Amino acid sequence: MSAVSNISSKLPKHETSIFSVMSKMAYEHGAVNLSQGYPNFETDKHLKELVYQAMLDGHNQYAPLAGIAPLREQIVDKIERLHGKKYDKDAEVTVTNGATQALFLAITAFVNPGDEVIVLKPAYDSYEPAIELNGGIPVLIQLEGKEYKLNFEAVKQKVSEKTRMLIINTPHNPSGNVFSKSEMQQLESLLEGTDIILLSDEVYEHIIFDEAKHYSASAFPELSKRAIVCASFGKTFHNTGWKMGYCVAPEVLMAEIWKVMEVNVFCVHHPTQRAFAEYLKTPEHYLELGNFYQEKRDRFLELIKDTAFKFKPSKGTYFQLLDYSQITNEPDVDFSRRLIKEFGIASIPVSAFNKDKVDHRQLRFCFAKTDETLEKAAEILERIK
Repeated sequence: MSAVSNISSKLPKHETSIFSVMSKMAYEHGAVNLSQGYPNFETDKHLKELVYQAMLDGHNQYAPLAGIAPLREQIVDKIERLHGKKYDKDAEVTVTNGATQALFLAITAFVNPGDEVIVLKPAYDSYEPAIELNGGIPVLIQLEGKEYKLNFEAVKQKVSEKTRMLIINTPHNPSGNVFSKSEMQQLESLLEGTDIILLSDEVYEHIIFDEAKHYSASAFPELSKRAIVCASFGKTFHNTGWKMGYCVAPEVLMAEIWKVMEVNVFCVHHPTQRAFAEYLKTPEHYLELGNFYQEKRDRFLELIKDTAFKFKPSKGTYFQLLDYSQITNEPDVDFSRRLIKEFGIASIPVSAFNKDKVDHRQLRFCFAKTDETLEKAAEILERIK
């Protein structure tokens, strides 16, 4: 018996991530893995060379807490160019260990025991555990129908004196939806006159399709005064394993985030920061990303257009929902497991993201893959009737 026997879990209801479960099954069965959200192709060789060169140049010790100045300057310039908002590089930007850490820092800095945090479901699975670890109460609102429409009246009804934070995600994982300008303006009006902090998860900010536009919380004056915007270099530059991201926020909010950052990791990988500071000087490296992934989306959808799966093209992210309701009435978790075991293809059951495991008979597929992988996946999907 362990010497420590009386342990009270801080996350008693926490289960193994659906991503871990499906990827493990995919590995065990040798399945084509379109479950987890990462590319299976390499990042730019030039970017890797910049990291190596930074190491050779001696940038191997601690970086400043908020990140090196050249990288913060590039982040500020990028946001101003795209969204018209000028952040203070010295007081309103922090480079983080991926966007997940940025989200965790923001929640930890501001959510106190008993505070309520509104979460729009389906949602990334790190939000709720982070809230609960800090004693907060997740207030879950299910986006409506198979197309996951945002009902502002439903959000308004959940706002209370205890509401500390509202979390949004656009472009949205897993639905592929993108908040419109009108929706961001409605959000701005809804939060006006409150002390609610907006936590805006914008990790797929550059992956937008069909000439649509990403409307960042940074672009709306009243929203930006209360918004912590989180972003990901890993999602943008095909290197999720590097765990590099950032957040921007008004100085009064960022000062509190720094307090948590200092006692959490203090700073992030120095050589990689140097590389990104140089790489971002060429805006085409991220401005062309939408076209790159739209070609992959279109390729994937063309390959599966004659299958029994139904879909509406994703508007953003590198995920595509496929509706299998004409194939079977099996719950999505059961069907996704059967696809791995019997057909050799892995996806994510969307109910895992939903409030109360609402099941619309949809699976999420990641198309951030080589053409060869997408072709193999399509061949398998054609056999599923």
